Amino acid sequence: MRISLIGYGKMGKTIEQIALERGHEISHKIDINNASDLAQITAKTTDVAIEFTTPKNAVSNLKHCLRNGVPVVSGTTGWLEQKPEIEALTEAQNGAFFYASNFSIGVNIFFRINEMLAQMMENYSDYEAKITEIHHTEKKDAPSGTAITLAQGILKNLTRKTNWKLAPSEVEDALEITALREPNVPGTHEINYTSEIDTIELKHTAHSRKGFALGAVLAAEWLPNQKGSLGMTDLLGW
Repeated sequence: MRISLIGYGKMGKTIEQIALERGHEISHKIDINNASDLAQITAKTTDVAIEFTTPKNAVSNLKHCLRNGVPVVSGTTGWLEQKPEIEALTEAQNGAFFYASNFSIGVNIFFRINEMLAQMMENYSDYEAKITEIHHTEKKDAPSGTAITLAQGILKNLTRKTNWKLAPSEVEDALEITALREPNVPGTHEINYTSEIDTIELKHTAHSRKGFALGAVLAAEWLPNQKGSLGMTDLLGW
């Protein structure tokens, strides 16, 4: 396949390595230094695009791909208030758009376990639920997209929490997310249910970017034969 990389930072370079190992061709590499080359990404030059950029640029990048008949996989977080607009454009163009806050198979298993645990904790109101996420100082958004997905999974199943808030929060029915930014740390997400008696912890730690990058490439391999707005549950068949 001819894969265009929109965003060629650390994640883009890891995706490139895995895509090449799997026999694909990288048709374009777009970053801040050649942003105008985005215009070259069309259905004639590209089978699928993988977009990992910034919240500021993601929407315009996705619109370009969809309007030019290019299936696009996006892992950029921090722009989701505009996701309905991209989904509507995908439908209007009869296109294919794939979004995930996290492409790691391990993290998506973590998402499922998180929802199951929240269902179990629904009847135990003496346990206070909280989320903590830790990322490197270069990460632009806070909380992480993964933390937001975890929060959504809890809110869907734990009725005593009605929304999420960044810590510190004084809102009683809010699910508190603590977002820490530290140098040279692995991405870590932790769910805590704490009572006076004990604490239940559910934790995921990423050892490298390879898990995320491989998931993005697997999504890119799958997407060209699909239509509509899709995600990891569609890819994994859950």
